[in-house]
Amino acid sequence: MPQTYTATCHCGAVHVQAALDLTQPTFRCNCSICRRTRFWAAVVLPGGFQILRGQDDLTRYQFHSRKNLHYFCRHCGVRVFGHGTETPMGEMYGVNVGCIDGLTDEDLSRLTIVRIDGLHDQWQVAPTHAGHL
Repeated sequence: MPQTYTATCHCGAVHVQAALDLTQPTFRCNCSICRRTRFWAAVVLPGGFQILRGQDDLTRYQFHSRKNLHYFCRHCGVRVFGHGTETPMGEMYGVNVGCIDGLTDEDLSRLTIVRIDGLHDQWQVAPTHAGHL
């Protein structure tokens, strides 16, 4: 059952709200941007996501395919969320689990993680080597 969570960047300039069901899998990806930023996504559909504060503090980044949008706080550099426009599940937002306020280490350790091979566009397959994700 989805609950409403707030996620924030490190400096507090960006706040988002998301209806997340953290009993559902979260995702770690080995694509070039997720690997470098260590992004850990909890998925929310568009109707369950909103930016509460800091819209003007976001920097948007897109790379080669221009399909998905990656947002970073322009002050502290933290990636609070991304917006997937062409994903296997359709349009969605990925909220960075590490940015969700109020989750304890115990809460984080209970989350199910699905590892996906975004590096090779094999979104339904786990990478051969995924222990680091």
